[in-house]
Amino acid sequence: MVKNKRNAPHDKYLEFVNIAIQMGIIIAAGVFLGIWLDKEYPNEYSAFTIGISLLGVFIALYQVIRKVIQMSKDE
Repeated sequence: MVKNKRNAPHDKYLEFVNIAIQMGIIIAAGVFLGIWLDKEYPNEYSAFTIGISLLGVFIALYQVIRKVIQMSKDE
């Protein structure tokens, strides 16, 4: 009897770790891009850092929700 690799318990944990790493990379990229833009185009409120950081958070959350829905459909 051959087990399906997709249903292995550690695969789900690895997928969650992968999601967390992706979130961190997306949010960090948004923060660093915002900091760079604020240095290039100075403004009073660090608007680029705040705006692009929030955009990164929303993109990361969208990715998480999409992945969780996909994982629940696979089961």
